[in-house]
Amino acid sequence: MARRFIAAFIGLLLPVIARAQDQATPTLDTIIVEGNHRVATGQVIGTAGLVIHSSISYRDIQRAVTALYKTGQFDHVDILQRSDSGKTLIIQIKERPVMERWSVVGVSRLSESSIKERIKLTNGRPLDRAALARSKGAVDSVYRAQGYYEAKVEVQQLLQDNGNVRVVFQIHEGKRVAVSQVTVDGNAAFKDQKLVDHMATRPEGFWWFQNGRLDDDRLSQDLRERLPLFYSENGYIDFQVTHDSLAVDSVSGKASLDLAVIEGNIYRVGSFDVVGNRRFSTEEISTLYPFGNSVVADSLGQEHPVFNRTQWDKATESIKTLYNNNGYIYAAVNPQETRRATPDGRNFIDLRWNIQEGPPATINKIEILGNDVTHERVIREAIVMLPGELFNRDKLIRSYQNISNLGFFQQPMPGPDVQPTSNGVDVNIVFRVQEKRTGNINFGASLGQGTGLGGFLGLQEPNLFGRGKRGSLQWQFGSNINDFTLSYTDPAINESRVSGTVSLFDSRQRFTIGDLGRRRQRGFSLQAGFPFFADRYTRVFATYGLQKISYEGGSTELQQQFICSGCTRSTLGASLVRDTRIDLPFPTAGQQATISGEYNGGFLGGSGNYFKTDLDGRWYTPLGAIGGNSQLGSGIRMVLGLTAKSGFIFGDAGPFYTELYSMGGTQYGIPLRGYNEFSITPDGFDPSASGNNAAGVNSFGKAYASFSVEIGARLSQSLYFDAFMDAGNVYRTARQYDPSRLFKGAGVGAAIVSPLGPIGLDLAYGFDRTDTFGKPKPGWKLHFRLGNFF
Repeated sequence: MARRFIAAFIGLLLPVIARAQDQATPTLDTIIVEGNHRVATGQVIGTAGLVIHSSISYRDIQRAVTALYKTGQFDHVDILQRSDSGKTLIIQIKERPVMERWSVVGVSRLSESSIKERIKLTNGRPLDRAALARSKGAVDSVYRAQGYYEAKVEVQQLLQDNGNVRVVFQIHEGKRVAVSQVTVDGNAAFKDQKLVDHMATRPEGFWWFQNGRLDDDRLSQDLRERLPLFYSENGYIDFQVTHDSLAVDSVSGKASLDLAVIEGNIYRVGSFDVVGNRRFSTEEISTLYPFGNSVVADSLGQEHPVFNRTQWDKATESIKTLYNNNGYIYAAVNPQETRRATPDGRNFIDLRWNIQEGPPATINKIEILGNDVTHERVIREAIVMLPGELFNRDKLIRSYQNISNLGFFQQPMPGPDVQPTSNGVDVNIVFRVQEKRTGNINFGASLGQGTGLGGFLGLQEPNLFGRGKRGSLQWQFGSNINDFTLSYTDPAINESRVSGTVSLFDSRQRFTIGDLGRRRQRGFSLQAGFPFFADRYTRVFATYGLQKISYEGGSTELQQQFICSGCTRSTLGASLVRDTRIDLPFPTAGQQATISGEYNGGFLGGSGNYFKTDLDGRWYTPLGAIGGNSQLGSGIRMVLGLTAKSGFIFGDAGPFYTELYSMGGTQYGIPLRGYNEFSITPDGFDPSASGNNAAGVNSFGKAYASFSVEIGARLSQSLYFDAFMDAGNVYRTARQYDPSRLFKGAGVGAAIVSPLGPIGLDLAYGFDRTDTFGKPKPGWKLHFRLGNFF
């Protein structure tokens, strides 16, 4: 009965509702548009979507208003129904003015371009008030980021006679806010100064770089990252910054940064265990546990190290690397931390590595894509992984670095792609490369400190036939030089691991620095290289060279001591070289060590009879990267480099004074920046060794020591900046060798790889220079380097 009653009631109600709807949605006879001057009436009606002789509802009105606003042409839209007939609609609009142009006024402390690029307005279009507000906020944020917290941005809309509008951003910059002090409330474990030392936002000080600059982004990192990290490294893992405020003095522009913190409790390491490990024993994994040695004895004599978040995270990453290097790329190492407090009020954190190993991954195949010129064998020689091996993350990275070191591809290369196979366990590895132009022809004029004005013509190709073979032809000519060199290197003779180099040369040189006279040498050299016990990075080289040398002119001393008008130099040498450097030609990691010996004369014949040995070690440690992204090798790479070199000559060098050691400058002999050519002698510093003054017999020695430390920034594969310190000396004999008696210099430099070869410029300060009376006279020296890197 109830269902029948409800059905009958709805049946009676539906006609009533239909009549009410007919009365609420009358049929339109007329649509009137009011307030439009720029936009045509038909365009307004068409955009609204209202049609004459059709019925409309309130939903149609809402859609029409929304559509008109979306055009961006109107500031106000209202739709009214004429009350007398109800069949006429009036669309009342207020058009937005067209923005004729916009400008910025009052910018002096920042670059105007950095402000304008934040303003997103378009001339000749209706004024977008939302975009105008966003632009104002963006300009204000630029000033705040640079420390101008008092800067004000006023937006002026100037109405023109034609109805258009001009927008002017009037900027009142004010003074840059400088932080004069930082106060911290709530800290008990560390003093305010200790915390400031671990922040990037610091008060201004005496030195020019202590400017107290306030930057929103740096301050945010201080509060969210740097301070919590510092506390977590000292056991305070519950540390929080609860409040920060900035009090600015509008007169002086000085600001006081006030922080409020909650340090929380200090946590010491409690228990530790490992679960889920099968591939490695708990003892093996525990060797990477970071809290086993540096412990602190508590009041009860029990040793519990203070928890260090950074050490714990690094150790966890080391465990992941350990598994990745043994094929377990799907292994998950989950660090678990459990806080607990003892009845006596001490706080401990129990640590656990929960390991889910998963199956080991085997390399199914290695693909190389993008090598249109370079033969695939050349690239595969650089890869230290083989199909069928267990995946190894370190070998993957090293293979990528070795391919980059070839110098045949655009840098930085895309990272290697590790792709699971169809079985979901094994992987395929894809290296993608992009060829670059490797060979070059160069010609032009040259000016060298040691050889004067001349010209050059060169042809170089480090990737002949796409097989990594190197060919070079160099011809330098001029009033002081005529040097022709032809060389060819095959890194893999008959596709073996034996390398070979042959060089032919005919050189005539007259040195203008030191008045070394004229030297002519003609001859050839042969070199063969072999892997040292199949080691990829260590090779043994055997060399033989034959030269015909003659000297003419030069200083009187040199002519008397070294007389040679057709001498023969026959040499047999061997060297052991280990090179693990990466990111050449400006290394960011790795090392190079060279031990070489050379025998001249004796049973080989020729002039002279001596043995020469040289030791050269170079070590590079990465210091981190600035900027860049997740791609390997991106950003500015910071590096610490150390170079140590020594050489000794035993026996009689005969007429070959150029084989002896001289030091100073960068153009001839052993480099020592901050000093003139030939100014470092076995008798000490020679202040007269400058300009074209003669180099005497005493300028040369039979032993030397040279050391260099540098902090460098590798901006790209062809641009490098560094700050360095050099030290070195020359000794008359090997017996007088004393590496504690050195001349020191320091400075800054820049180097670039150009079509002419490596070019460097160094500004160095020589600390141990003296005048002609022996009094200290340190000073600066500018050096130009061509083809000589430290």
